[in-house]
Amino acid sequence: MKELLQNLVRLQGLELEEIREKNAAAVIAELRTKIPPQILGHYDRLMARGKKGIVPVRGQACSGCHMRLPIGVISELMKAEDIQLCDTCGRYLYLEEVIGVASAAPAPAAEPAAPTKGGHRKKAAATTKKAESAGPAPGGTHKKVARKRRAAPKSGSSAG
Repeated sequence: MKELLQNLVRLQGLELEEIREKNAAAVIAELRTKIPPQILGHYDRLMARGKKGIVPVRGQACSGCHMRLPIGVISELMKAEDIQLCDTCGRYLYLEEVIGVASAAPAPAAEPAAPTKGGHRKKAAATTKKAESAGPAPGGTHKKVARKRRAAPKSGSSAG
């Protein structure tokens, strides 16, 4: 099964020109003969729609649709005994470390850590203090305007 997945990954890399190789057309033709027709047919349908046919699993999620995968699918991929499809997007899945293939696309750069909730509160508190020290806005505040609206008599009511 590892060989099948490796062939699919290599085929996709060559077809999308992520992998450059001499005689790419001959290699593609050879790889297509090694892949069973049912799997190749599904792969070709995905590629015809502009989707990648096989994608790696990263962080227990399909890297094609970014949906989290059930743990059962992950465990089957670790065994590498059968080919697995993403239930959401239908792409073939593989684990890079299991089949020994480095992905053609670079891994996304680590994002900086998000500020903690406490950091947001401090920032909001600082903004509020600035507004209070500046004094009331011309024309009064929203609270005063809201009180005036509530105190005004309702129009259209009949006083019998």
